[in-house]
Amino acid sequence: MKLDLLAFGAHPDDVELGCGGTLAKAVAEGKKVGIVDLTQGEMSTRGTTQSRAIESQAAADILGVSFRENLHFKDAFIVNDQKHQMEVIAVLRKYQPKVVLCNAIKDRHTDHAKASDLVSQACFLSGLKRIETQDQEGNPQTAFRPQHVFHYIQWEELTPDFVVNISAYLDQKMEAIKAFKSQFYDQNNEEPQTPISSLNFLESVSSRAKNMGRLIYKDAAEGFTTDRLLGIENFDSLL
Repeated sequence: MKLDLLAFGAHPDDVELGCGGTLAKAVAEGKKVGIVDLTQGEMSTRGTTQSRAIESQAAADILGVSFRENLHFKDAFIVNDQKHQMEVIAVLRKYQPKVVLCNAIKDRHTDHAKASDLVSQACFLSGLKRIETQDQEGNPQTAFRPQHVFHYIQWEELTPDFVVNISAYLDQKMEAIKAFKSQFYDQNNEEPQTPISSLNFLESVSSRAKNMGRLIYKDAAEGFTTDRLLGIENFDSLL
């Protein structure tokens, strides 16, 4: 299956928080979209790997993506080395996405920046034909490099290089986020409180999207950064 868009997240729920609206919009436009979580979120203060897996699939169903996979890297200890790069490269060559979305380049959780570097570098290395990988059946994979790699914004208030209008998809984004009931605000949850389990945090996700939308004269938007200069054919591309 060749994808239009593949979103990577260090943890289940990263993708929903950072680019859930963009994914929902792409699906609605008929594009093929997938999600790959690098870890199971097993170091989270709240919930279990079992509950996170159920929540992850529920969120994926809400967004309407074609599939969701988990690479089972070690939560809190993601390593950007050859072993992990090769696993990401194999995924990239399997799905051959035109666009890759991945974690923020700088963020509160140390896994986020490490995952950002890991995926971004793997996207480059995936295009080198002398790096050999195999599919699950043992067949050699063809070298492939995505056209674009963009980083969504998470906890830190980073300045985006561009934003995507998600005005019609903010409610769907928030519904997907709330599918992670173990992680986010629930007045009946008696597990220890965390920085992301407060009502303030949940409301801030919606508020940020609305503020980014305001800046482009729309109702809601999601911001992204890019490692390289973007080019357009002409001004019509902006209209």
